[in-house]
Amino acid sequence: MVKNAQKDDVSVQFSDKEMNASVRLPSGEDYNLKLVLLHSVVPEQSTFKVLSTKVEIKMKKPEAVRWEKLEGQGDSPKLKQFTPDTQHLYPSSSHYTRNWDKLVVEIKEEEKNEKLEGDAALNKLFQQIYSDGTDEVKRAMNKSFMESGGTVLSTNWSDVGKRKVEVNPPDDMEWKKF
Repeated sequence: MVKNAQKDDVSVQFSDKEMNASVRLPSGEDYNLKLVLLHSVVPEQSTFKVLSTKVEIKMKKPEAVRWEKLEGQGDSPKLKQFTPDTQHLYPSSSHYTRNWDKLVVEIKEEEKNEKLEGDAALNKLFQQIYSDGTDEVKRAMNKSFMESGGTVLSTNWSDVGKRKVEVNPPDDMEWKKF
């Protein structure tokens, strides 16, 4: 961490297995850092940035392996190859996997077999007619419901498509436009 270092006062050189950094500190002293790397890097793709709070050095690895440590001498130790886990792309504390597609199918089957009463049963019937219907059935239901103010629901497009659907309130009720 070097604060307020100037770009002209910083020099970093990269080689295959070595990094040299020289920084002239605000006090006038020279700071030199020489690292002999455990593995090789790609010098052409390694960079450094001079920020107000530090000098950031990034060294590009030629292959995606995990280094046990940064510095080292002699032969390269056994490398641990990084292979992403294809089964789990997220951390999990669960000890078993769940088939979510199967769960969705089970829930849909359960909803289909559910016995509803009253208004819920009627609404489900209308939803089923609409979702299972052709485009003409859907068009007829939308037009009849909208033009009648919610008092008529028809699935016959040949009838509804030719005329304006009139308001038809239930018996013993009077329609008032608000």
